[in-house]
Amino acid sequence: MATKDYVKRGRSQKKAPIKAKANPKGKKAPASGFPTKWAALAVMLVCSLIAGLFFLSGTDVPETTPPTPAAVIAKPQPAKTKADVLPPKPEEKWRYIQELENKKVIVPVLTPKQVIAENKPTKPYLLQCGAYHSQAQAEQRKATIAFQGMNSQIKISTNNKGTWYRVVLGPYKDKRLAMDDQNKLQQHGISPCAIWFWE
Repeated sequence: MATKDYVKRGRSQKKAPIKAKANPKGKKAPASGFPTKWAALAVMLVCSLIAGLFFLSGTDVPETTPPTPAAVIAKPQPAKTKADVLPPKPEEKWRYIQELENKKVIVPVLTPKQVIAENKPTKPYLLQCGAYHSQAQAEQRKATIAFQGMNSQIKISTNNKGTWYRVVLGPYKDKRLAMDDQNKLQQHGISPCAIWFWE
């Protein structure tokens, strides 16, 4: 396909603006004022709606006299037999109401010392901040804890997985004290630390 040369073609000349043609027959343009056709339609719709509502609400039911019933002839009713008569309603007896009224509940009153004694654990707590296979790692963790101003110990325990060097703090009489030290160590980046019973 041959290429077109747009340079030789030149620019297109502007066309003269089209002048508005005058109405040859002299017809008037439609007025853009009030739309009478639509207004008449709206008025008709509103009138029909009002007439319909008036018709529905204004219709009265003509009063007619009800037909007088013919003389009612009494039909003899069959005599009631013993099988048709219901037995008297049995009286319900609720035992639990009487039991609840007569029941006495005895609540043991404990003194504050007894409550504290019951809530105290029998074993002291420890705070374990690591368990390592090598003693060097355990010593390093112990030194990090010592920089925070706390004393720790290394406990050696042996099980079927080998020898473990556990870094522990304590013993603590109360779990709250162990939790306080755990929070201090956690603030300084020493974690995880677990709270156990002292063995």
